[in-house]
Amino acid sequence: MNPHRITRRRALAAMGGALLASPACSALAAGGPRKFKIGACDWSIQKRGDPEALKTAKEIGLDGVEVSFGRPGEKFDLRLAENRAAYLAEAKNQGVEIASLAMGILNQVPYASDDGAEQWVAECIDVMPQLNQQVVLLAFFGNGDIKDRPERRQEIARRLNRVAPRAEAAGVTLGIESYLNADEHLRILDAVGSPSVQVYFDVANMDEMGYDVCREIRRLGRERICQIHCKENGSLLGEGRVDFAKVRQTLDEIGWQGWLVIEGALPGGQPMFESYVKNQRFLRRVFCPT
Repeated sequence: MNPHRITRRRALAAMGGALLASPACSALAAGGPRKFKIGACDWSIQKRGDPEALKTAKEIGLDGVEVSFGRPGEKFDLRLAENRAAYLAEAKNQGVEIASLAMGILNQVPYASDDGAEQWVAECIDVMPQLNQQVVLLAFFGNGDIKDRPERRQEIARRLNRVAPRAEAAGVTLGIESYLNADEHLRILDAVGSPSVQVYFDVANMDEMGYDVCREIRRLGRERICQIHCKENGSLLGEGRVDFAKVRQTLDEIGWQGWLVIEGALPGGQPMFESYVKNQRFLRRVFCPT
């Protein structure tokens, strides 16, 4: 073991101290209201990999955008300083934030088997501090699905173990999003043993798999969930299967706060813009009541 590597216990203790020193967490420690921000995925608002997503987010009434980190050579490849500058300038101009980065590309190019994908994750880690980002979503669906594939999960844990020290040094978190249940996710996290590897929780994915959404949240706990997708498949938020009031109650129970990022939640044939205005208003009523 690298003697300079931060242990999970030491890192969580340091994170906890810093958290309680922040204004948001002073309220948390005093039993104050939870703090949530409402964002959306850039692909869900039809601006994948485009700084104009920030303008669209502002018009919808969102606090921020989850921005795609894709293949090298794309039009707004975030590996390039000029593209990062364009995003940061647009965020400042619109008064909205970059909520996180997302590597949906791993659904096409599997992290478990492709050396290029492994290199892209390392490159994303290096970019994140330059965009003031703390979380990147690592997607495991489609070609990269790891459900019922234990050999792939073992390889994922090995690769995450290799890259975790880099993430720790950068002060960033790699968020696994998959169809695994809480216990299966926890086995990967425990195998890696780094506070920089957590779960990016998606409420609709958990419901689709037949899991008890709130039980899964409790099982993972506050320190193992880095960010949350608020999603429905084929309906607006609040009009589908997920009980968001119960989700809010459960998050309060475990003391979690942070970004709630809208994905999907678009009824068939309905316009994106009006639907997302309704989605963000619904989440604010549930999570950010005045």
